[in-house]
Amino acid sequence: MTKSERPTDRPDTPPTGAAAWWAGARPRTLPVSVVPVLVGTGVASATSSVVWWRAALALIVSLALQVGVNYANDYSDGIRGTDANRVGPLRLTASGTFPPRAVFTAAMAAFAVAGVAGFILAASASWWLLLVGVACVAAAWFYTGGSTPYGYRALGDASVFVFFGLVAVVGTAFVASAHPSITWLAVACAVPCGLLAVAVLVANNLRDIPRDAQTNKHTLAVLLGDRRTRLMYAGCAIIPFVLTLVLITDRPWTAVALLAAPLAAVPTLQVLRGASGRDLIPVLGATGRLQLGFGILLAIGLAL
Repeated sequence: MTKSERPTDRPDTPPTGAAAWWAGARPRTLPVSVVPVLVGTGVASATSSVVWWRAALALIVSLALQVGVNYANDYSDGIRGTDANRVGPLRLTASGTFPPRAVFTAAMAAFAVAGVAGFILAASASWWLLLVGVACVAAAWFYTGGSTPYGYRALGDASVFVFFGLVAVVGTAFVASAHPSITWLAVACAVPCGLLAVAVLVANNLRDIPRDAQTNKHTLAVLLGDRRTRLMYAGCAIIPFVLTLVLITDRPWTAVALLAAPLAAVPTLQVLRGASGRDLIPVLGATGRLQLGFGILLAIGLAL
């Protein structure tokens, strides 16, 4: 079977209706939003007791923001023309599956869901969380939206690390705890989660380097180039396990997170051996599974 004959995420007959909206939400990226909530809840259980309804609301906020940013990116990239002829998951706007206004509305609806859930959390834990929520929505929209999207200026990776690592883990640990506080443990656990979230983005941007370079979308992958982007991916996939060794010195049960290490082997080797184009689509899925496996095990280790 040749490369051109291999199955991809894009079937010959594109999905329609609800299936198309689901594909446009990019489900392979959703572990990015689930993992920090799991780990933050694990931190709360390790340092206090868990308020489960607030942890559930934190998950709704995180998932809604992730879906919202995926639809917002689809809309903004689609109307700019940077998603034309792009390899990978279905683009709702660029493919003409739905009109741009519908995709924009879907993004705003997802942000609204996140806003309502976030408001309830702020009312029950601390009103300063409203400022964090505003920052999250702004970061989600201006990633590719607006006249000067920062995702086109090599800042997307840093944003993912901050918002799907530091903010999401520390924020969840704060609201999920019966005695809300910001702890060193939450920050220490947020760093490996943030790196794995960045690995998901790097896998996506590595695949898109040729197209992004042609359309003046200056992601960090475009600026670093192919070789250094591959090394960056390897670092983001491996360093979390090194950091886990540090966590073990204070929380011995977090050693169970090391059991996820085999999940890093295959995608890392594929990237370092030069997988490109459609061959990187499975890498994106494998990276999501790596992040989810690591997050589940780390949360369990924190709770034990």
